[in-house]
Amino acid sequence: MEVKTPSLLMYISHPLLVFEPVNGTVVPEVWEEKTYWFRLKLFGVVPLGTQVLRITFDEENAVFRFCDDGYSRLIRRWYHLIIIQGEGGVTQYRDTLDLKAGIATPFVWLFARVFFAHRQKRLRQIALSGFNYEEAWNL
Repeated sequence: MEVKTPSLLMYISHPLLVFEPVNGTVVPEVWEEKTYWFRLKLFGVVPLGTQVLRITFDEENAVFRFCDDGYSRLIRRWYHLIIIQGEGGVTQYRDTLDLKAGIATPFVWLFARVFFAHRQKRLRQIALSGFNYEEAWNL
């Protein structure tokens, strides 16, 4: 399942956000349930600080849940839940986000709206390529 791969995150975030591993963080081919540290850069240039991704996932009764319960210095809570459910030959994909950033919450929320719209566009693009990253990166 592609949602379990860091390659998908890197592709759908690019070029708006670039994730660079820090502090000896090793990024596996498939996410493991653990904590990862990344330096975020807006458009690959503007430093946005370090973001923690705390990855968990489970599957029960044909419902897959993938969660990043992360945070950063600015964002005290970035609880991103992806739910994928197959039913009647149709796959439903849902994103939910709960974020808290103190007084900066309205600005972070606005950026999250832009970021999630960008992600969805890129997600559709990579899905149409059959998750062929080499082909999709060249579009």
